[in-house]
Amino acid sequence: MRTETLNPIERRTAISLSLVFALRMLGLFMIMPVFAIYGQHLTGYSPIWVGFAIGAYGLTQALLQIPAGMLSDKFGRRPIIYGGLCLFALGSLVAGFSDSVYGVTAGRALQGAGAIASAILALAADVTRAEQRPKAMAMIGVSIGLSFAVAMVAGPVLAPIIGLKGLFFITAAGAVTGIAIVHFMVPNIINKAPRGETVPIPQQLKALAKDPQLLRLNLGIFILHMTLTAMFIALPLQLLDMQLIAAEHWHLYLPALLLSFLLIIPMLILAARKDMNRQFFLFAILLMAASLVAMGSTTHSLFVMFLCVMFYFTAFNFLEASLPAFISMLAPAGGKGSAMGIYSTFQFSGAFLGGILGGISYKLLGSSGLFYCLSILILIWFFITWGMLNPSKIRTHSYTTDIKDDDHAHTLSDQLVALPGVIEVVFFVEEKTVYIKVNNAEFNSDKAKQILVN
Repeated sequence: MRTETLNPIERRTAISLSLVFALRMLGLFMIMPVFAIYGQHLTGYSPIWVGFAIGAYGLTQALLQIPAGMLSDKFGRRPIIYGGLCLFALGSLVAGFSDSVYGVTAGRALQGAGAIASAILALAADVTRAEQRPKAMAMIGVSIGLSFAVAMVAGPVLAPIIGLKGLFFITAAGAVTGIAIVHFMVPNIINKAPRGETVPIPQQLKALAKDPQLLRLNLGIFILHMTLTAMFIALPLQLLDMQLIAAEHWHLYLPALLLSFLLIIPMLILAARKDMNRQFFLFAILLMAASLVAMGSTTHSLFVMFLCVMFYFTAFNFLEASLPAFISMLAPAGGKGSAMGIYSTFQFSGAFLGGILGGISYKLLGSSGLFYCLSILILIWFFITWGMLNPSKIRTHSYTTDIKDDDHAHTLSDQLVALPGVIEVVFFVEEKTVYIKVNNAEFNSDKAKQILVN
């Protein structure tokens, strides 16, 4: 069997779980560009409650993301995924049948209670080999970006036809479809990846939360999703004021998103080839701040607003793609699951607080004031990020080996640490797994394998 590519079982798993992730995120995102407009008929409508409704899912996601991952390790991935999707469908129905903004907010919070991201990633890890695991994770990551792009277009296209209720009912149907995909398409293999790879470990959380390099990235995803949620409280209403009717908002979003995807390709390639991840990351933060300032200053020209949105999403997509990759590179050996759990908690906390910040700022300062406030937040992020290490060369390799006991692990660890480029070695004796954090430019994988085999 070829080891450099996904085998048929791994490919089927990666595709099917990517579809489940995409359907779920599509439902969460699709409401964002339209709720401020089409929710005006709901009892209790106000900018502040718009913010609560849009961001409510983030609160429950933030609270339950790490516990759900741990429960999946104890009770199995599939039961947690099924339960999470059922909660997501129930929340969609609650929001769809609600005639008040309070009911929609409760439904969105219930949607977020289906926090299955950790369980899905862990299931993907269970079914894939260690050397192919990054490819499966990358496919799931791409599905999130694509679902966001589709949602930005689908929401404005479908809302005039089926209304908010219809959008929530489609979201519920997507959750049921996700259950069917997991049941019929994902192979039922009895296997489990090492916990440190994908599932949070309680003993690691406190130390990782204080790590200065990881903290910079966690604050980054917090601010990024805070500004995204807050922006969509003002942007749809701003477009209405500029005489672009709600049914045609997708005319602006679609080309802006497509061009942004084209623009980030050379950025990602150059950042990797020139070893300039940190420089491009800082540039993207400044680009986002500048685009928000321009949005606040644009009141009449739709073309200028289109350019602002395009540059905003260019920066957003680059940062959204880079942050989890940096977390993976900088996380301690064997601590990726815990680091990603903390990262997800910051991400969804940002989405929740962004809704509150956006609603209050829009009511007090209007759309221009909201955009200016968000640009200040982004500039604060820029200064927080300034001390970040360049993560380009840092990688963590995992190997399965026959570890006899703790003494044997210590002996192997001493030999591995002596290899050029090795930064850290962590053994999990019971799981017969070793994680080696290295400078990839200096590390020789073949020599490490020789040590582990002998």
